[in-house]
Amino acid sequence: MMTQPLTPAAGLVDAEMRELLLAAIPALRAFAFSLTYDLDRSDDLVQDTLVRAWTKADSFRRGTNLTAWLFTILRNLFYSEQRKRKREIEDADGAHAARLSSLPEQEIRVEMGEFRAALDRLPYSQREALILVGAQNFTYEEAAAICGVAVGTVKSRVSRARGRLIEALGMQGTDDIGADGLTRAALGGAP
Repeated sequence: MMTQPLTPAAGLVDAEMRELLLAAIPALRAFAFSLTYDLDRSDDLVQDTLVRAWTKADSFRRGTNLTAWLFTILRNLFYSEQRKRKREIEDADGAHAARLSSLPEQEIRVEMGEFRAALDRLPYSQREALILVGAQNFTYEEAAAICGVAVGTVKSRVSRARGRLIEALGMQGTDDIGADGLTRAALGGAP
């Protein structure tokens, strides 16, 4: 026997699916509460299940067990929520949140723009060596092999490039560099 998909696209099917979903709510609520032991969470879970079922109604096959299908959706939503909760940190008193901070993006964007402009003004050979060693984390030996030059040549190019960048950016040394890890690495500071 061939089963036809039940889709909310047709007007008759909309009413039929609505009635089936409404009839399943008490069983869904009982099952959700047995998983959560929390009325609010179980109601949210049922609501999410109904929304998911409605939007995916075309995957339900008429003649199959709607309650089992809904319970499967609810169970999967519950376990997905549980996995997310495991990664969350409880911070009831706000102590963890108080320790978190982020630097304003405007300053970082300006500094990064200045850095890129200074990097673009470097001779190609120095820029290439600096990017290979500073930003791509190649060793001097690997960078030398890539560029086809001696290791000492790469070391010299990187040193001159770092010096020119520090000078072009008006810094005294690598300690003046901002929070951007790639910028600090290119200038020889710790990321």
